[in-house]
Amino acid sequence: MLRVALIGCGKIADQHIHAVSRIPGCEVVAVCDRELLMARQLAERFSISGCFADAAEMIKTATPDVVHITTPPQSHFALGKLCLDAGCHVYLEKPFTVTADETRILIQTAEARGKRITAGHNYQFTSEALEMRELVKQGFLGGKATHLDCHFSYDLGDASYVGPILASRKHWVRQLPGQLFHNILSHPVAKLAEFLDDDVVEIIASADQSPALKKMGGGEIHDELRVLIRDAQGTTAFLCFTTRIKPGMNLLRISGPKQSLLSDQSSCSLIRLEGRSYKSYLTFFGPPFVLARQYFRNARHNFWRFIGRKLFLDFGMKELIHRFYDCIQNPALPPPIPYREIILTASIMERIFTQIYPPSDSTTETSRP
Repeated sequence: MLRVALIGCGKIADQHIHAVSRIPGCEVVAVCDRELLMARQLAERFSISGCFADAAEMIKTATPDVVHITTPPQSHFALGKLCLDAGCHVYLEKPFTVTADETRILIQTAEARGKRITAGHNYQFTSEALEMRELVKQGFLGGKATHLDCHFSYDLGDASYVGPILASRKHWVRQLPGQLFHNILSHPVAKLAEFLDDDVVEIIASADQSPALKKMGGGEIHDELRVLIRDAQGTTAFLCFTTRIKPGMNLLRISGPKQSLLSDQSSCSLIRLEGRSYKSYLTFFGPPFVLARQYFRNARHNFWRFIGRKLFLDFGMKELIHRFYDCIQNPALPPPIPYREIILTASIMERIFTQIYPPSDSTTETSRP
């Protein structure tokens, strides 16, 4: 039985415990929060015996095998290192750390201690993302990805989240180098990092504030971001993070030398864009029919998954956690997210934030040789 503990008892902690409850062979034995009342309330909701206000005390008393850290990002590095040094495996919510250097140190620490660590990039493990990854491995693209397009929408309508951020300049989100972007951007950047070379030679980022955020008194916060990326192998990528596009889009298009794939997270759909030619007027009829058939296939697939109780909103989180636990119990298995992707995601984010929120005593850097 794998003993699981959780540090940070805010809103997302419930999702983690729900996901863990779907995985056989594990048990949440303790929860911890500096606000002991938060820990007690979470423990009561899920009938968890251990309840603590100090992380070191929890680890010593409850002796967990793996710890989930769901606190604000500024505490991730210190808590992650504490858990690794104590002999625990670590699931670290996104963003992994505040800086790329912290990311490298934590991964080096995990490897030196013989422990596993992963990042909360759960959108990498939704059903359509898993199918997409398998097709890429099978060579569907006809070679290495040549271009990536990622659109990621965020809804400012949730006043319970945005309201406190706007109300106080001391809010932890506004203390991050990338502010609002920093807490969310790892999801789309991680999707790109999977298909980019480690040597990213160019990043050009541009950010702005939407009219809606201006009306809400957004201050210095940006909520519109466009990024162009190019790696040393010539693969390019475009990232659009937006709060203005309706309906919202969470899309990833991977274009290859012969064929392409379109992954739509919002509808849990994967579309194969095949390099097929049509003669004469068939070009106006063939492609729409092919696309219609694929969307129907996706709808049918999702329906039967729902009937079979395999379709739920936190499927990606459950799948990531399950694979992480598997690699803990079987050292021969690789971690679910390669460490190079976690490091590259952190590095790309850091370079983006340096451009859109440059230090006052330095100039904006748009590229690196």
